[in-house]
Amino acid sequence: MSSYSSSKVGARPSRTTRGTASPLALSYVVTVFLLITLNFFLPRARPGDPVTSLTTEGNVSYVQDAVTRSKLEAYYGLDRPLFTQYGRYLGGLTHGDLGVSIRYNVPVAELVKERLPWTLLLVGAAMLLAVIVGWVAGIHSAWRRGKGADRTLVATSLALRSFPTFFLGSLAVLAFSVKLGWFPVAGSFTPFSHQADPLAWVVDVGHHLVLPAAVLALGFASSQYLTMRASMVGELGADYLLLGRAKGLGERRLKYRYGARNALLPVVTLTALHVGMAMTEVIVVETVFAYQGMGRLVFEAVSFRDYPTLGGCFLVLSLVVVTLNFAADSLYRVLDPRTTR
Repeated sequence: MSSYSSSKVGARPSRTTRGTASPLALSYVVTVFLLITLNFFLPRARPGDPVTSLTTEGNVSYVQDAVTRSKLEAYYGLDRPLFTQYGRYLGGLTHGDLGVSIRYNVPVAELVKERLPWTLLLVGAAMLLAVIVGWVAGIHSAWRRGKGADRTLVATSLALRSFPTFFLGSLAVLAFSVKLGWFPVAGSFTPFSHQADPLAWVVDVGHHLVLPAAVLALGFASSQYLTMRASMVGELGADYLLLGRAKGLGERRLKYRYGARNALLPVVTLTALHVGMAMTEVIVVETVFAYQGMGRLVFEAVSFRDYPTLGGCFLVLSLVVVTLNFAADSLYRVLDPRTTR
């Protein structure tokens, strides 16, 4: 009887591991395939087409005759049936080919390679700022709940969440760039600054990054703060904190090493969700600040109905979001082993 019980208990972890890891990886693969499909069909569901946009009167590339239009459709493969285009699109992806931009007439992969690092830099800086401010403020606010600082932080965070990003961005440009002149009005770096001293170029890039990163981080920092505060408040009456106080442990150690550590799990999940939201918010922020990243490229491609560029940008941004969420799910299982049961 004891040997049966021990063998049953010993077999359970391996069976559980197989049962949790495989569905997670399978869901990742299925999600990526669905994203690829949606990225192809959704831009084509809009009225009009790229050739119509190129041949519209008033456009710099305006042409009138139907022969030129048919040649453009054949050149970009738009004269083929939709599912034939889809098959060619999938075949190109297997070789890393995202197509040719209709507006810029260069491979989309080159545009992505040029713009993606700037977007990752902006989103990474914004999320790092949001996490640091939100977590520290949430821990401090919960530890002193009901005090004046706590009430002020709660009111401020709720107010920040009510303002749209484009309004905050426009206000920041007007106040800190136009009126005060502290930060550049637009761009991701000063033209030709990379030809100067490398350290000066890094400082210039950081100078251009501060304002858009701060605007992008504001809304996420308020959500991080409210979630961390709520999670931390739930830990304040826990037995381990009472025991720690009875042992004479310092308040700082109890607050950060014990209370904050146990309150961290919900915020980790929220952070992964915020990364996905930031990849959409970055379109607005980069447009307001004329920041030369993927978001700005998407905005430009929409107005030109540039199918290859839209599909390539959405695909790359979606893959970044899905991969980070997959990593967050895996990290959550490490932080909380109960999720693997």
